[in-house]
Formats: sequence, C-alpha cells, structure tokens
Amino acid sequence: MRKALALSLLALLLGGCASDPADRDISGTWINQVAIDAASKGVPLREALQAYGPNLEWDVNTKAGQARYTNGFENVDGKLLGEESGAWKIDFYGSSGSELKRDGKQLRQAATENEPAQVFDRALIPVPDGAPIGASFERALYSAYMGGSWKVISGPGEGNTVQFQADGQVTGLPGTDRYALCLAGDCASMSGGNDNMWLQLNGQGNAWIFNRKGKELEIFQTVNTALADEMPQFTPGDRKWLLEKQ
Repeated sequence: MRKALALSLLALLLGGCASDPADRDISGTWINQVAIDAASKGVPLREALQAYGPNLEWDVNTKAGQARYTNGFENVDGKLLGEESGAWKIDFYGSSGSELKRDGKQLRQAATENEPAQVFDRALIPVPDGAPIGASFERALYSAYMGGSWKVISGPGEGNTVQFQADGQVTGLPGTDRYALCLAGDCASMSGGNDNMWLQLNGQGNAWIFNRKGKELEIFQTVNTALADEMPQFTPGDRKWLLEKQ
C-alpha cells in the first residue's frame, strides 16, 4: 500500500514537472539576440539582420491573447489563437500567420512561406514604461555593438573619448548628441547595402555611412547619386572620423 502510494506521488510529481506551465509560457518581450551577436562578432550589421531576421522583437501577452512583432520597418499586431502541444498560433488580419513555441530559454518562430525560422531570447535590458516595440532590441544592440569607449583617431575631436549610449545618446563626437543605427526601411533601401547611421545635434541631423572592422569604426559622409526626382541613393564620400574601440 505504501509502495503504491509512493509511486502515485512520484508519478504526480513527474507529471507536474513535465507539464509545468512556466516551461511553455511565452509571455514577455523577446529579441533577436542571434543577429546582435553576429553583428558584434564582426558581421556587417545589414548582413546580420538579413541573415537572422527579418523580425527583431516579439511582445507577447498570453493572458490578453495578444502578440505583436516588429521588423524595424513595420509593427504588426496579432491575436493568439491558443496553445496546442506548447505551440501558439497567431492570427494576423484574419489568417494564421505565425507559430511560436518555447524551446528551453528561447522562443522559436516556425518557418512560413514568407519567413524563415527564427529564434529569440528574453530581453534583459530594461526600457522606459511606454517605450515602443523594438526599443528592447535597439537598446540591446546599441549596448553590445556600440557600447564601451571609443577614441577618435582622426577627424574632428581627435583624441576625444566617444561613448555611444544604449538609449541613443552620444558624447565626445563633435557636433552630435544623439545617434541611431539604420535597421530597416527607407534608410536601408537608400544606402546601397552599406551600413548607415543617423547623427544629430539639437534635433537636426544627417545620415552617415559607417564601416566597422574589428575595433575600428569609420564614419563617412554620404553622397547622393540619385536625380532630384528620385529616392536618394547614398554612397560613401569622404571619411569624417576614424574611431578605435578602447
């Protein structure tokens, strides 16, 4: 009798572990950490985003039945249709468009006719309340890819220490107080495959093409090769700055 009771309790405990809701919960903010890691290890930013994207961030609320994502160009809202065997199907515009499933500490997005399979990690860097979707990915990217101290090797402010903050602030780079990396959309279409960023001072700024190799960061002026009535097409012009990671 005691043996039977012990076995029953063991089976109950094992069954509870196997079906622990926490192991399947997909609520929260998830970011494309794989793309961030690839860029941080030296892959050009545009290539990393294309290879491991296109989606950058998911925000899921299972209790409210809501899921949304951003690819850096558009923000898309969806409705969770429910869970089956740990997989959550998501409805976009009246049709099942995506499937999300926990895989240990990661979230996997199943491949579809329009998108490849993708993997996401929980966002760890906090963002302000009310921040738009994509802010978690952006802050994680900025911290990993642009974080730390840089020294101006050549260009205005030579010898300065430059710091690019996770919230988009920049110090030490003359004529600039904020920056933003181009992730997708028109800024990517206009750059001819080059990585580019936006630098501004007091709300006024311009696009700049950059090239990062190892610890070196080159920032070039942009040259518009398009006609006046065409969408701008930027190519690298004169190099303005050469920075070195300290």
